[in-house]
Order: sequence, then C-alpha cells, then structure tokens
Amino acid sequence: LRSVAWFRRRDAWFLEETKRRGCLVCAGCDRLDVKGRLELHHSSYDGVLEDARGVWVARERHEDLVSMHPSCHELLHRLIDRDKVLSKHRSRGDATRVGLERLRSALKGTR
Repeated sequence: LRSVAWFRRRDAWFLEETKRRGCLVCAGCDRLDVKGRLELHHSSYDGVLEDARGVWVARERHEDLVSMHPSCHELLHRLIDRDKVLSKHRSRGDATRVGLERLRSALKGTR
C-alpha cells in the first residue's frame, strides 16, 4: 500500500469516483469530503498482485474499493476484527458489507 502503483491506482479511483458520482463520500458516515481527507478500504485484494519481476501491480476493480475517513476506516476494521464470524467465516467483501451496515447504523445515532 506504499507502492507507486497503489498511489496511481488510488488517484485514478478518486478521479473515476468523482466522475461517476459528482462527489466523494465516506462509506462509513455518508459525509461528503475531499480526496485528501479520505482513505480507500479494500473489500477485496484480488487485484493486488506481483508481476513476474516481483513488482506490485494495483489492478483492483473500482467496486472493490470504498472511500472512508480515517476514523471511520479504523472503526470498520475494529468491527470486522472483533466479530469472529465476520473476520473468520465470511469473505472480505461480505465482512465489509456487513461491517459498513453496522457502522452506518451506529453513526446515525450520533448525529
């Protein structure tokens, strides 16, 4: 996640998402924000590969990434990691989906 390939993929994701939606939104709290204050969460690492030379290649599908504020991203990981069913018995994509539903529900009560 510190590779040049990842930073290029990240920039491309934010550009494409802005074109698709017209704005950037945190998947956790549903608040609008800008690229510089958002991170990307991987719901799948299928597109993260090493090529034949051992160089990291970032080919994640657009749908396998979601933008999140750092605090919301941390909360999502805590929700997934603390729940044994989510962390051990569900795919990362399913765990992300369920975790985001729980996070959104919890954050609605704080507004």
